Amino acid sequence: MSEELPDRRFRTLFISDVHLGARGSQAGQLLDFLRCHDAETIYLVGDIVDGWALQSSWYWPQSHNDFVQKLLRKARKGAKIVYVPGNHDEFLRNYYGTHFGGIDVVENTIHTGVDGRRYLVIHGDIFDLVVQNARWLAHLGDKAYDFAIRMNRLVNAFRRAFGVPYWSLSQWAKLKVKNAVNYIGAFEQTLAAEARRHGADGVICGHIHYATIRDEHDIRYMNCGDWVESCTALAEHEDGRFEIITWTDPLRRTAPVAAVAARAA
Repeated sequence: MSEELPDRRFRTLFISDVHLGARGSQAGQLLDFLRCHDAETIYLVGDIVDGWALQSSWYWPQSHNDFVQKLLRKARKGAKIVYVPGNHDEFLRNYYGTHFGGIDVVENTIHTGVDGRRYLVIHGDIFDLVVQNARWLAHLGDKAYDFAIRMNRLVNAFRRAFGVPYWSLSQWAKLKVKNAVNYIGAFEQTLAAEARRHGADGVICGHIHYATIRDEHDIRYMNCGDWVESCTALAEHEDGRFEIITWTDPLRRTAPVAAVAARAA
């Protein structure tokens, strides 16, 4: 059976924090997204595979395998795919410079926009002091986050039964915590400074599960979001315009991204 043609084509797509192997991963939603969207270049901006979760217990449903196969098919058809590993898929950091199945693995890279502006593409975890200096605390926070995601699935099962759109309980709860909001701001400022250090005009990252496009002090900060809670991707149009696309609800798939809080992933 022939595969359906995508409805929307872009110059570039940026996807991060899919967490394949974790029970909270919404790989099925992402697979649906990729059936409807295509691009000349696709950046995988870290934490695509969740090695932390797989070490705890093996979980790899068919939807996770289907997503991997979808990416490989896109590569075979000519799409350029660049993989920038994050902390959850740090095992791939031993393979910088390699090329497998049409996918290039790099530490970080520079993406040049239509207008010539240069963007540092990096996952961002190396600027997270919790992950770098207190890994035990990061793992503990990861377990608490997984619990929140399980509760979130339960809440949304009831919401679907009553025809109410998707809503992220965990992100709403974190938005109420002042320290989480401060963490977002500090992370954005640090990544913007790193882009400036590289002589870039902006930065494209993931890690904190907070999708946004923000211009501050002549540096453009863009975060892809995630495919655990918000189901968001960053897209670059052929005219150079960037857009955050949400893919959580069939009737509201192009709605603006709501303000969400960060996960010290």
